[in-house]
Order: sequence, then C-alpha cells, then structure tokens
Amino acid sequence: MIKVLIIDDSALVRQMLTSIFEKASGIKVVGTAQDPIVARTKIKQLNPDVLTLDVEMPRMDGLTFLANLMRLRPMPVVMVSSLTQKGADVTLDALELGAVDFVSKPAALGRDLEKYADEIIDKVRVAAGAIVCAVKPRRSADVAVLENQSADAVLSKKVGRSHFRTTEKIIALGASTGGTEATARVLEVVPSGFPAIVISQHLPAAFSESYAQRLDRNCHMKVKLAEDGEQIIPGHVYLAPGEQHLLVERDGARYVCRLNDGPPVNRHRPSVDVMFRSVAQNVGSNALAVLLTGMGADGAEGMKEMLDAGAFTVVQDEATSVVWGMPGAAYKLGAAKEMKALNQVVPTLIKNLG
Repeated sequence: MIKVLIIDDSALVRQMLTSIFEKASGIKVVGTAQDPIVARTKIKQLNPDVLTLDVEMPRMDGLTFLANLMRLRPMPVVMVSSLTQKGADVTLDALELGAVDFVSKPAALGRDLEKYADEIIDKVRVAAGAIVCAVKPRRSADVAVLENQSADAVLSKKVGRSHFRTTEKIIALGASTGGTEATARVLEVVPSGFPAIVISQHLPAAFSESYAQRLDRNCHMKVKLAEDGEQIIPGHVYLAPGEQHLLVERDGARYVCRLNDGPPVNRHRPSVDVMFRSVAQNVGSNALAVLLTGMGADGAEGMKEMLDAGAFTVVQDEATSVVWGMPGAAYKLGAAKEMKALNQVVPTLIKNLG
C-alpha cells in the first residue's frame, strides 16, 4: 500500500486529490496539509511514501520546502503545477531540486477528470518506486491516458538498411520521468564541437520553451526548440516541442527537422520511438542513440530499429536512473550495445563517434 500525503493550500484540490486516490487500488491517503509547516509534522507522524506538493502556499513556498526536504529527508515528491510560464519555470526548478515528476493543477485542466485521475495515479505509483537521494546543485564544470499506439501511427517501418550519402553524425536522445535533470547533466559536459543532438523529452507544450532556454544557459552547444524544416547542424541541440513529434529527414546531403502532429505514440507526443525510427531510416549507421531514465517503454522499439540499422546505442543504468522503465525496456529487448551510469554516457559517446 502506497501511503500518500497531499500538501496544498486549496481545500478543493486536497478534497479532489483525496477522492481520486481513494478510488485507486494500492494507494492510501494518510493525511493532508494546507502548508509545509503542517506537512513537516505530519511527515514525522505518518511516514508517507509519496508527497504531492503544491508550489505557491502560505508560510513557506513549495520550492523552499522541497529543498529542505531533499536535504534532510529525501523522499518521492510529485509536484502539482499550473500550466503557465511561471508554473513551468518553478516546476523545472522543483525537478532540479529532486522532485520525481509533476502533474497539472486540476483547476487548469481542459480535459476530463477521469484522464487526469489516471495520470496522477500512474505518476504516484511510479514515484513510490523511484530512486530518490539528496541532490547536489549542478555546476557546469561537473562532469494523459490514451490508446497505446506504436510508431506506425506516425511513420511506417522500413525493412532493410538504406544507403546514405553523408557521414555526418547525429545523436538522438530520449528521456521521460527524471529526464529533465538527466538530460541537463549529459548536455553540460558535451563539448561545443559535438555532432548535432536531437531530443524527445516527455514535456507539456507550456514547458518546452522554458526547458530549452534553461538547457541553453548551461551548455556549450546551442540549445533550441526544433522548427519544422530547419537544417540540423553540428554544435546544436534540437528539442522536440511539447505536443509535436520530432523526426529527422534527409534533404539531399543535409538533415532537417520535421515536426509532426500525428497521434500520441506510447501515450506520448513527442514520442521517442517516432524520433528513433526516423533516425534509423534516414541516418542509419551514422547515428548514435541514448535512452535515459523514464517511465514506460517509449523508445525501446525505436532503439532496436536504430541498432539494426547499424547505429551505436547506449542506455542509462538502473542505479543512476530515477525510473528504469524506458532504458530497462530497451536493455531487455536487446536494443542497447552498452549500459552506463549517467556520468559515463558522454565519454561513451565520444569513444564511439569514430
């Protein structure tokens, strides 16, 4: 039984979340708190497995509370955030501080409560099994439930290898739960002259721009949101916008980004499987694939297609993953040539660039 403590200054939100969790098997709400001061006492009394945490609260804001919590008593936290520019920035700060994942504020939703309930229940269950530890500040010098469709819904699978007219390398990286920080730690140690990197990270559209800007401030390479039809060039990182699939296509001897509004794949848009498949078909053995921490199995099949096309593939190991779902699925499928701790991903890529 997963014991949950709900921390939110809104009585309506506390009641709504309590009602959602009471209907879920294997989850029990052991208490609620209207602010972090009350929450501190209840954590000691109730010993919950997972916290849901609001950001803006009286007496102490959620980020200050989270920073203290992860320093003194690290435990799984799912943030409850508003889908606004401010909400996106604060949520990314929370993920950097050690929160496992986040969900939208119920009041900000334009979708039905049943789908929202499924999402937050899934994320609390995953958070309960996540690897959580005290998070050290990063330094640049340091090395919705939908029909589960496959990548076929966006891009048809091809049989056999293609012949490529360029030897330019491209690195394709996928991540989900825990991946905002894992991806940041990878990119921070990538040198400026590295091959181009394309990224599909499961994020809402409202968070994409803030995340790209945050990465760009801390990286040697130029990080930006991908635009449809733009040329992919070395020294640049292209992040899939939220709610759009990112594909890599060839235009003569050039590679270009293509954005696709097709249906969610593996319940996600952008989908890592879709991006990996496009890279397998258009870049082949000139590509390298990286799959980092994340819930579910998105990217496993696509990574296997990249491996079959001659690409080098590496997944993050279980010990350094917040959730070893996506990399674990790829590893079990036989899609990974190597499995490495997070701090060994970039050295491994350098070694295999050829």
